[in-house]
Amino acid sequence: MAKVLFALTSHFKDEKGWESGCYVLEVALPYFHLIKNGIEIDFVSPKGGEVPVKQLDLDDAKVKSFFKDKDARHKFLNSYHPKDISAKNYDAIYFPGGHGAVFDIPFDEDIAKIASEIYENEGVVCAVCHGGAGLLNVKLNDGSYLVNGKQLTAFSNQEEVAIGTDQKVPYLLETALIEKGAIYSCKANWQEYVVVDGRLITGQNPASDLLMAKELVKALKKK
Repeated sequence: MAKVLFALTSHFKDEKGWESGCYVLEVALPYFHLIKNGIEIDFVSPKGGEVPVKQLDLDDAKVKSFFKDKDARHKFLNSYHPKDISAKNYDAIYFPGGHGAVFDIPFDEDIAKIASEIYENEGVVCAVCHGGAGLLNVKLNDGSYLVNGKQLTAFSNQEEVAIGTDQKVPYLLETALIEKGAIYSCKANWQEYVVVDGRLITGQNPASDLLMAKELVKALKKK
């Protein structure tokens, strides 16, 4: 049975008190699609334990369904610490979004190493929306960045401006990925868009999470 590691943020508030955390919908929809296809899932976060979420997100009906699922809730509230994870046990790693991801995920060396090892072991690396931040510092055995020369997408600068967070985030994700050598593309704001480049699968925004999960299932079935 295939096994996927979801890498989630531990960041909730910045120094100015701006709340971010994990966007649970980008966890929930892929989670249930993968489970339905017989795939096992574990959660990891930089600090381990409970993953932070904005109260507003908890009011969504699909998020409520996620937390009503006993296994999903337990995993989300008790995520593994990166030191407890062995990359060889996983066929893929997935970085969901939420603004929290841009603050901590790229700077966790253990998570970056796990992603690198999964990829080097012929595994799949996936990200949706701000989860693309998790790709920024993943280096391969030859010292190159995973995203260098790869076709991908992530939350666009236009979308960041549209929701008024471009001055709140520490960097614009689209720009940061391009600076690392990524071949970035996107569609109009809020449109479903997924890019598959070999064993790298990326989605632009929350509208893209289910399609990303479907592409991941396809990729895992090929293995």
